[in-house]
Amino acid sequence: MAILPKLFHPEFDLKLKKCNFRVNLIISSKEEQSMKRIFLVFAIVGIFAFTTNFAFSQEIGLATFQETAQVIVDRRSQEVTASLTLQTTSIQEIKVPSDLEKKIREHERITSIIVTNQNECILGVVDDSCIMINVQRDPSDKGIIAIQDSTKEVAEQFISEINQAFDTDAKFHSVYVHSDDETNRILETSGAVSGRGTVSAVYVMPMEDTDSMYEKISAILIPKIIRDSDGFYLAAKELSFNENSKMTFSIIPFENNSLLQLKLSVSYPEAGKGLTEVSPLEFLDTDELNRSEYFSSGFYPLNSIFQVVILSPESTTISNIKGNTVPTQMMDGEKIPTQLTEEGWIFDPDEGQRIQGKYIFGKESSIEANDLMFVIGEQTSPTPTETSFDESIAILAIIIVGGVAAAIFFLKGYKK
Repeated sequence: MAILPKLFHPEFDLKLKKCNFRVNLIISSKEEQSMKRIFLVFAIVGIFAFTTNFAFSQEIGLATFQETAQVIVDRRSQEVTASLTLQTTSIQEIKVPSDLEKKIREHERITSIIVTNQNECILGVVDDSCIMINVQRDPSDKGIIAIQDSTKEVAEQFISEINQAFDTDAKFHSVYVHSDDETNRILETSGAVSGRGTVSAVYVMPMEDTDSMYEKISAILIPKIIRDSDGFYLAAKELSFNENSKMTFSIIPFENNSLLQLKLSVSYPEAGKGLTEVSPLEFLDTDELNRSEYFSSGFYPLNSIFQVVILSPESTTISNIKGNTVPTQMMDGEKIPTQLTEEGWIFDPDEGQRIQGKYIFGKESSIEANDLMFVIGEQTSPTPTETSFDESIAILAIIIVGGVAAAIFFLKGYKK
């Protein structure tokens, strides 16, 4: 049985025990405004959890390591996308070399590092895997040549160490200048992956099958204690054999730490066409999803989350929910669970062009396909669709940044 080591980072340490409630937060200035609200929600969740009888007998913990599963049903493009994400802010749980992580974090212009075999990571890259070093544009650079030269100069300081860390041999391809802020605005990515002012130095390497790439990268990054604990890691490993699967690893630096994220995603073109009865685990190629035994030493209800997002060109609803629904209370315009010991769904919102549902495990260690099924209701009166934008760039932004908020449970949602 895996034992959860005490690897809580000061920025994310949240504990509740009997009559003692403590929140110790140091919020980085880079993401201060967006993160404050998220942590406020966590505090509210903790207070509600504290009021249950269970809170008087067992501590509720929040670990740095998080696992998230997600299924996005896009009825506009008729595509379904499923993903499994492992992420942490601790380099003991995702083993990026400490010197490299510090060097990335302390460089004032680096916004993210991405390693992926996603198709067409940027325009012009075909049938190659990519390493993208995303850099904040220097205002003093005048003209496209100056911007490209400045960005490449920054990226060249990192690529050798990145290649060494991931056992890759990526070669310089091009510099891509993100020309507008539409993707960043709609996805609320704060410029970490895209958006006006972001420039990507792109390095390429031969395309690798996802199963072998995931196996290699996870063996380098994920400690044996987590790999042996199965959970979402094992589900992702098995899903990597799907012919449509892709993997992405990202480093997003903050002021005092970095968000480290390993994600396995699968796209199902046309799967959303005429889809009304949704069985989310079908898209993860499993009938049962187990939590990691890494959390078995305590009660960590928010560290394993399952989420679905329904995107529709017209307002719609959901019905015939097979699993439980968790009691909630509205707080600051969001549905907050009144207790965390019960498993079940929270849909917020539960109607409209974007429906978002989160399933929490409560005290359970697994969920089955029948617990997650529901029906997408009849479409109602048409409403204006959202502004379209360059989807070739947005695809990767969704894959990377979406998991940041999802694993913190109360995300604002994917918007395209």
